[in-house]
Amino acid sequence: MKWSGNAVWPFVLLVAVWLLPGAPAPAAEDPKAEALKEVLDTRSAANEDAIEAQKRVDVISDETDDLVTQYRSVLKQIDSIELYNSQMRDLTNAQAEELASLADQLSRVQGVGRSVTPLMLRMVTALEKFVALDVPFLIDERTKRVEGLRKMMGRADVTTPEKFRQVMEAYQIENEYGRTIEAYRDSLVVDGKETTVDLLRFGRIALVYQSLDETQSGRWDQDARSWEPLDSSYRSSIREGLRIARKQSAPDLIRLPLPAPVDERGVN
Repeated sequence: MKWSGNAVWPFVLLVAVWLLPGAPAPAAEDPKAEALKEVLDTRSAANEDAIEAQKRVDVISDETDDLVTQYRSVLKQIDSIELYNSQMRDLTNAQAEELASLADQLSRVQGVGRSVTPLMLRMVTALEKFVALDVPFLIDERTKRVEGLRKMMGRADVTTPEKFRQVMEAYQIENEYGRTIEAYRDSLVVDGKETTVDLLRFGRIALVYQSLDETQSGRWDQDARSWEPLDSSYRSSIREGLRIARKQSAPDLIRLPLPAPVDERGVN
């Protein structure tokens, strides 16, 4: 078949135009391509939906983890509170028992107090008489102590236990006097004249004095309830006894006038 020259040019022009860059391709009306495009579009949209769903799942998972952590923390707190409450119940029960015990003790103490108070009054009276009849050493100090006890017994602001403690303390002090030696300075009436003397006490068995110039000495006669002068032979012994009592000299044997021992029948 022969082509005329005029027929070839339009075909060549059409091909050239189609081959130009940017020239639109001829429309394709392929149904398969359209279906594939729809499938791809649907798949792309499904992927985007899946991504969004996964994001929501991740957020919900994080929130769930937080809630689980909070739940476990609350459970631990509940366990701690239950343990604390159990301990508090035990403590409360123990305190209730202690209060009941204290109330019982208080009722008994009040009963004892009613019986102890008359006893303490008798003890103070007995101590007062004892001091008055005893060897007259530190007489002012001991008398004031008894007077203080007497006043204390009449005070309402001093508890019964404290009163009893002070009465017993006074008795202990008097008891200690019988086991110690002591030197102190005081005034005595010697030969009708008030004289400053040094007194030396050996327990309750001997109480002697010596004037400051060592010219006068004497001893207390418990039977006669009076002072009895001593001769000068006791001067050095009394001086040494005073030094020992004041811890100015080491303990040593000294000679002092002592009352003669008596037997059970009162015979010397």
